[in-house]
Amino acid sequence: MRWSLGSAWIKVEQLKPYHAHKEEMIKINKGKRFQQAVDAVEEFLRRAKGKDQTSSHSSADDKNRRNSSEERSRPISGDEKRKLSLSEGKVKKNMGEGKKRVPSGSSERGSKSPLKRAQEQSPRKRGRPPKDEKDLSIPESSTVKGMMAGPMATFKWQPNVSEPVKDADPHFHHFLLSQTEKPAVCYQAITKKLKICEEETGSTSIQAADSTAVNGSVTPTDKKIGFLGLGLMGSGIVSNLLKMGHTVTVWNRTAEKCDLFIQEGARLGRTPAEVVSTCDITFACVSDPKAAKDLVLGPSGVLQGIRPGKCYVDMSTVDADTVTELAQVIVSRGGRFLEAPVSGNQQLSNDGMLVILAAGDRGLYEDCSSCFQAMGKTSFFLGEVGNAAKMMLIVNMVQGSFMATIAEGLTLAQVTGQSQQTLLDILNQGQLASIFLDQKCQNILQGNFKPDFYLKYIQKDLRLAIALGDAVNHPTPMAAAANEVYKRAKALDQSDNDMSAVYRAYIH
Repeated sequence: MRWSLGSAWIKVEQLKPYHAHKEEMIKINKGKRFQQAVDAVEEFLRRAKGKDQTSSHSSADDKNRRNSSEERSRPISGDEKRKLSLSEGKVKKNMGEGKKRVPSGSSERGSKSPLKRAQEQSPRKRGRPPKDEKDLSIPESSTVKGMMAGPMATFKWQPNVSEPVKDADPHFHHFLLSQTEKPAVCYQAITKKLKICEEETGSTSIQAADSTAVNGSVTPTDKKIGFLGLGLMGSGIVSNLLKMGHTVTVWNRTAEKCDLFIQEGARLGRTPAEVVSTCDITFACVSDPKAAKDLVLGPSGVLQGIRPGKCYVDMSTVDADTVTELAQVIVSRGGRFLEAPVSGNQQLSNDGMLVILAAGDRGLYEDCSSCFQAMGKTSFFLGEVGNAAKMMLIVNMVQGSFMATIAEGLTLAQVTGQSQQTLLDILNQGQLASIFLDQKCQNILQGNFKPDFYLKYIQKDLRLAIALGDAVNHPTPMAAAANEVYKRAKALDQSDNDMSAVYRAYIH
């Protein structure tokens, strides 16, 4: 189950009470926008507390006024009448003296009695914010928008104008995707970069989000989108692009895979060149360096459809040399190029929760904003072409080595008479606990190796990561050892199974 955070979504189990977890989250999230979010929440709580205190004072004053009224309404004795008459006489005398002392230029102020001025400065009015405070203007980059009635109506957040909202790190950009389930009790966005949702329990949760996510969905770009390659990852990506309202034209080497997406509203492209020529931005996600090159340089390939201004985004996991070569040929024809490999698996692709690593044309990266929001939860811009390929190989090298170690541990537990299930239970209670660990161990324990990430592709990534290390004379002995285990699993016909099938390399 998920709750809505403005225009973003988060799993309900990840929602935490603000005060109990504030310090922990501040240590984990060191970004400027996160700190601004914390400052906004603290300011809101401070103002809410002040309002409560003002209301308390007003209630006390109202009570005093009621008591005073009751006093006035009761019968007055003869002695009290004489005292009251004397008091009124003194007041009139003082008022007369006050009129004589006030200059003619100040007649408006002087004409008001002390009693009337006291009424104008009553606690009720002092407790209200001044009119000009309500109309505070804030720099455009952090304009407060869409305040709702209730506690949020008096909340204002004005960031330090000397610190821009944009990230200090130019290589980082963060998007949080919206989904399509029923929202929780939410306030509208405070700023276009900050979403705050306060649950009925009173706890407050915050997340950074991009402004193009609106009302639980993504505002799609008006550009025509092309997509080449409908494998495990590409299928989920295209499905989410269509779901979020993008206009998509698809092509796949095996044409039958396009049928489902045509039914969902996609258009069919006969060749990669045709897709590129009819679309503004074309994405591609294929298996390996050879497939990536063939797609661009082959007959009726991408390059034949490139014209000045056409955009090509390669989401394949390949080596830096391959992606650099593709970038050069695309740009030489006047095209724009971005590499954007994705970290995740089939399930994350289907859920639109991939992590996108991008490098190359920064402007094109920005143009892909709504597409990246539709397909992923986070995107990173890493600079020049080749950086994303290198980072992706390192990420998958760590993942593949970890998977091999999990399989090795489970088989060692078995041969030494230990319960594999108990080992998993222990790991799930420790520092290594993760969704990845649990899912892959469950695959092994159940003997279910339906592919979520093909074993042959993780072995390919290990091989390319080792080559990356060799190119800079950096040792990768752990990756090399894991690679050998995956190669053995491939020899046992496990290539088209999930990467967790590496387990079988240890039991044969």
